Amino acid sequence: MLTFIGLGLYDEHSITREGETALRDADRVFAEFYTSRLLGASVEELETHHDIEIEVRDRAGVEQDPEPMLAAAAEGDVAFLTAGDTMISTTHADLRVRAAERGIDTRVVHGVTAETAASGLTGLQNYRFGKAVTLPFPAVHGAGDVPPSVIESIDANRERGLHTLVYLDIKIDTHAEMSVDDPFMRASEAAALLAESWGDELGIVVARAGSPEPVVAADRLSALADQSFGEPLHLLVIPGDLHHVEADALESLAGAPPALLSDEV
Repeated sequence: MLTFIGLGLYDEHSITREGETALRDADRVFAEFYTSRLLGASVEELETHHDIEIEVRDRAGVEQDPEPMLAAAAEGDVAFLTAGDTMISTTHADLRVRAAERGIDTRVVHGVTAETAASGLTGLQNYRFGKAVTLPFPAVHGAGDVPPSVIESIDANRERGLHTLVYLDIKIDTHAEMSVDDPFMRASEAAALLAESWGDELGIVVARAGSPEPVVAADRLSALADQSFGEPLHLLVIPGDLHHVEADALESLAGAPPALLSDEV
């Protein structure tokens, strides 16, 4: 059995009770933290809290060489952990398909994901979100400050009146100490990049979703670019047309300037 378990958004307490039970029942536990990670807990803290040993796999160890995990799952109960939800944004469907093709039973234990947290914290209605995008560090993709695909997706959502959830890049391949100064893109940097195309448009920052003290702030992208929102992880939302309830929520919960909310529907 191969059980995919979402750890939630912040620390060792963010997992569901169902996930905790599945962890206790597992013979071996694998994890990846290159796509996202829990900023409120280290791997060691997860191990101590759940009384388990975690074998952390890098990208190649999950996507190119999953044999150790599959072989273990063929013989016993294996848990595979990721931050957030294992099948939302950070999808590991390929690993699940490989397991199924070998006759290995699979199960998904969902965790809270940034997608639902962004909706819940901002007051924006979940069904009014369009296609999400990931904004990479400029040096990574080598195609200008913002990839054309990101601009096109945001424009397409805006034309349809839909909100865009912008995931911010993380330069992490393992759980070990990074050689870079800051592997996490901050919302101010993302706002500065997007302000080149939509500087006067409304943007919404969500910082440390799932933590005891999340931050939600709404303003012009050009203004958000000059602000600091503290420790990661950060998200950015580019809203489309606003329902009047959404506009009220952004003013009350995120401090959005009323002048930017005058076109609600």
